[in-house]
Amino acid sequence: MDSPRTLQQAILYFADFDRCRQFLMSLRWPDGKVACPTCGSEHVVYLASVRRWKCYAKHPVPQFSLKTGTIFEDSPLGLDKWLAALWLLVNAKNGISSCEIARAIGITQKSAWFMAHRLRFALHHGTFNKLSGDVEADETFIGGKARNMHVAQRRRRITGTGGKDKTAVMGILERGGKVRTVVVENRKKKALQAEGHKHVEAGSALYTDALLSYEGLEGRYAHQVIDHAVEYVDGQVHTNGLETTGRC
Repeated sequence: MDSPRTLQQAILYFADFDRCRQFLMSLRWPDGKVACPTCGSEHVVYLASVRRWKCYAKHPVPQFSLKTGTIFEDSPLGLDKWLAALWLLVNAKNGISSCEIARAIGITQKSAWFMAHRLRFALHHGTFNKLSGDVEADETFIGGKARNMHVAQRRRRITGTGGKDKTAVMGILERGGKVRTVVVENRKKKALQAEGHKHVEAGSALYTDALLSYEGLEGRYAHQVIDHAVEYVDGQVHTNGLETTGRC
């Protein structure tokens, strides 16, 4: 079948797992060389019986699937649903709601909202992949300094100290150039770690400062902390990539 031109064709097209596999492989590995998302090795073999690849490099997670390291990774929904929803998003000239997606592909509105949110994010950034390798995370508050404001504006806009009346922003940098920023509700553990899980591939080396909100990431990442009250750099452990460039 040629590339689907209607929703019915898209649903039938992506119902075939081999087509889903070829479609995602062409996006993830356009040169045709499948690489392990954990170590980057191309010494891998496809295990058709379990629909996974096995990497022959020595590390704790030798097997990986099409979803590993992507926005699809922690979703129980199959690629047939994800790719049909993607087809709907990119072919809707005036946009499409989660309710419409839910009705079209037979899932709940809550699941459709989750899918649409992640797919729009991926389309915005131009990739389905999460950040990986050596990754830095940090957060800051965005807002004008009180001393730079007219006294009348200061009274209206500044009603407290610290981060009050400012916007919390989290920055995540994959060393080598990629950086993502996101507005967060606050600097608490739930908000910051949720964004970390969303943007950073499990198993990556993650470097943060000593903010208590980052505690507990050790089970998912090779998490290392730099305490700025003591030092700013300890070998590879630092967040200077974000801080010194003014990105966060």
